Amino acid sequence: MLSVFRSIPTQMDYKGQKLAEQIFQGIILVSAVIGFIYGYVTEQFGWTVYIVMAGFALSCLLTLPPWPMYRRNPLKWLPVQESGTEDKKAADRKPKRHAKS
Repeated sequence: MLSVFRSIPTQMDYKGQKLAEQIFQGIILVSAVIGFIYGYVTEQFGWTVYIVMAGFALSCLLTLPPWPMYRRNPLKWLPVQESGTEDKKAADRKPKRHAKS
């Protein structure tokens, strides 16, 4: 059962994050305009709030999960390099100075 949860991807790439942000802002903006107009016409502020809340819920459903459309451009990481330069790295470090008390 736990392996099923581990197989679910949990990351987005940078372009996917940008797309999710644009979709989120677009839905919020459109729902706010529609909600304001409908609330103004019906003279009911409650409808404005309901429509904006519905737009928020829709945008969360579309943008929070890492859908495959947000994972189309994965980063190409460099391969791990095995090197025996750990001793050299330690020698290159400057000794720490301690403040006199």
